[in-house]
Amino acid sequence: MPESVLLGVSYLESRWDTNAGTPSTSGGYGPMHLTDAEYVTALPSRSGNHHDHDGEDPRGDSSRPARNVDSGGVPAPAPEALQTLDRAAAITGASEADLRTTPSANIAGGAALLASYQRSIGGPAGSASDPAAWYGAVARYSGADSADAAAAFADEVFATIRTGATRVTDDGQRVALAARDVVPARDWLSRLGLRKLARPDGLECPTDISCEWIPAPYQELGGGDYGNHDKGNRPQQQKIEYIVIHDTEGYFQPSVDLVLDPTYVSWHYTLRSVDGHIAQHVKAKDVGWHAGNWYVNAKSIGLEHEGFAAQGTWYTEAMYRTSAKLVRHLALRLGIPLDRNHIIGHDNVPGTLAANVRGMHWDPGPYWDWSHYFDLLKAPFRTLGWPGSGLVTIDPDFATNKPAFVGCGSDPVAPCPPRGSSAVILRTAPHPAAPLIKDIGLRPGGEDATMHISDHGARASAGQTYAVADRQGDWTAIWYLGQKAWFHNPRSAPTAKWATGLVVTPKAGKATIPVYGRAYPEQAAYPEGMPYQTIAPLQYTLAAGQRYAVGNVLPGEYYRAVTFDGSSPGDWTVIRGEKKYVQFQFGHRLMFVDLADVSILPSPI
Repeated sequence: MPESVLLGVSYLESRWDTNAGTPSTSGGYGPMHLTDAEYVTALPSRSGNHHDHDGEDPRGDSSRPARNVDSGGVPAPAPEALQTLDRAAAITGASEADLRTTPSANIAGGAALLASYQRSIGGPAGSASDPAAWYGAVARYSGADSADAAAAFADEVFATIRTGATRVTDDGQRVALAARDVVPARDWLSRLGLRKLARPDGLECPTDISCEWIPAPYQELGGGDYGNHDKGNRPQQQKIEYIVIHDTEGYFQPSVDLVLDPTYVSWHYTLRSVDGHIAQHVKAKDVGWHAGNWYVNAKSIGLEHEGFAAQGTWYTEAMYRTSAKLVRHLALRLGIPLDRNHIIGHDNVPGTLAANVRGMHWDPGPYWDWSHYFDLLKAPFRTLGWPGSGLVTIDPDFATNKPAFVGCGSDPVAPCPPRGSSAVILRTAPHPAAPLIKDIGLRPGGEDATMHISDHGARASAGQTYAVADRQGDWTAIWYLGQKAWFHNPRSAPTAKWATGLVVTPKAGKATIPVYGRAYPEQAAYPEGMPYQTIAPLQYTLAAGQRYAVGNVLPGEYYRAVTFDGSSPGDWTVIRGEKKYVQFQFGHRLMFVDLADVSILPSPI
């Protein structure tokens, strides 16, 4: 088969990485992403839900009873697209183990699959054949069950062939695909006999990706309860500030099935790993129950990506690309800045009250490649300052930055697979053996953070900006949760970029000020008879002499939505007061301080 086709397909699956022979979020292995989800599901690490998701109320509204949910583990998948490794083994005679772990066998298996798909539709074969005539085989390789999803995958492959690509893979190989002007013969797609999706008016997706409308139910459940989201009128009534990146902790179809349950919770979109296909469930104007913080829910759109944050898996390039196209489309339409103050992970959402900080979720986890994602968003992280400019934006080299996390499998202390990560590790002193810093929200007893995959108490993530507290040799300290936190940042291979911007610090005369997990208005703003939502501080404080990067200045707001039909007094309205808040990067999660308590200053100061 043509080498350009093989390289293009592999790039869109894995960016040519081997991922140390470990599976993707949809059970795919190696550069060609040969899927073996039955094998992956049967692994001991998949015997239960290790994501520590239980305990968070996705709705996060203390004015209503908690809506606690459990995803129920990892159901076994059924689609043929999740089991291509078996067929590759049958065609090539290679063992399934070799196809999973040996790159050369994996590439040969993927090529054999592509060639078999080309033969099945009667296309021209051989290395000298025209790459344009392989469009149908490439579309089938996606595993998509609909024509537009298969076409979107194939279009991305041929776009890669046209532009070319080169990179050093995670096992140190330099691979290059020379740009080639190929106009694919799209007529071959019709030979696959795939279903054609309806694309109803009002579907909130860009036209060049595969998307379908699978609505989440909105219905009464009896006893005053209802599900599984709230009606709204955004952005006319309330500005949407955030897009929240989640992973599903399950496969695509079981996750879609969950959002169709009126007694469950909801999010706006679910994204499939093998081909990047998207299902929309909730309109942008309405409020999903997904982030565990009602203030954030009321001002966000939630995207669930097929994946398992806790189990050392990796996310496919196909899903990264369609996700980035969707997020860019939504951000431009809704006026959401493309930065890490607004495009956030679920792990960046704060707890609403001190009591629920420990239960907040931490997906999509440290293996989500934020730097690459923002490259795809066309908003790359850039050096915007100079040594001494007072701020740094975290940005380690994803491929070579491999923290020694533990607990990805059933053994909580067993090492995770060696994998590239967006996270840098934070220590109490500028030395690799120094203890990790503390997070009193996660460990009220004051114990050190750990390297467990779910423990983000001593991590900063790519794209997050922090105020510099100190520098010593190859180490940089940032202000983080009220303490100096050191990370390795050698000049020869920096893990952060210098930045400029604004910082907050307590006003003169204030020794400490409270920190909040939600930006609610003052009591006087609530109409008579409407219950006041307490402005309750978290367990953290911001001390004099410390500085933190400003992310936004926001009005105090509370969206009241507690009944199915909006019949409660003041329901379906946004309450705003005089109080304003500063969103700032305090730890791994964003948090808020009262604008009246702080001074906002340029950095450096």
